[in-house]
Amino acid sequence: MHYWLFKSEPTCFSIDDLSRQPKQIMHWDGVRNYQVRNMMRDEIKKGDHLFFYHSSCLPPGIVGIAEVVKEAYPDFTSWDIQSDHFDPKSTPENPRWLMVDIKLVKKFSRLISLEEIKHHSKLKNMQVTRKGNRLSITPVTPAEWKVIMEMSA
Repeated sequence: MHYWLFKSEPTCFSIDDLSRQPKQIMHWDGVRNYQVRNMMRDEIKKGDHLFFYHSSCLPPGIVGIAEVVKEAYPDFTSWDIQSDHFDPKSTPENPRWLMVDIKLVKKFSRLISLEEIKHHSKLKNMQVTRKGNRLSITPVTPAEWKVIMEMSA
């Protein structure tokens, strides 16, 4: 099993939105970065766990855990002209973008802020703390996962 951090702006899709979905499962759409798309295609597997991270808000941080329940498949929002994620170069016959399905495992009782993460000695190398990191999905090491889980308890 691998661990990940998935970023979402809570005004677009929050952990509470995920909790309201049927069976608390939803597709993770809208990825428009080739590096992240390739991670979805090649590395993110069913059963992997992820931290759900609220970004572009104050304060940003980790709000819970989800699990990948369906591996990468074509992101149909990319060929939906009504979607915010429409890409005219992506078609059902030649999809350019992928998505995975995730299921809520647990909403944390409190947000673990980016500032807390940055100031924790064992998390200083976590990819989310790196200046200029704009990727919406990043890997998390088992050691980082363990520390965050201890912080959430």
